[in-house]
Amino acid sequence: VRSSAASDVYKRQEYGLSNDLKTSIRRMEESWEIENSGGKDYHWDIAWCELNADINAAEVNQEITSEQAWYLREKYLRMKRDE
Repeated sequence: VRSSAASDVYKRQEYGLSNDLKTSIRRMEESWEIENSGGKDYHWDIAWCELNADINAAEVNQEITSEQAWYLREKYLRMKRDE
């Protein structure tokens, strides 16, 4: 169950994403589900690279902010931001 504050962050950071980005996120979520349940998704690296590329392209094309891009990287790619 998400808290109200967490829900607001989610809505703000993921609002207005392109359909391509949403599709890449869905594929990455599906891949993580397989991996997290102890399975082996042989397409995990493809899903990860596609989502990373889509996030980068959206950021460079100013479709999303840098803040949104890092939110997506941390949430879906499990990357850590070095400050």
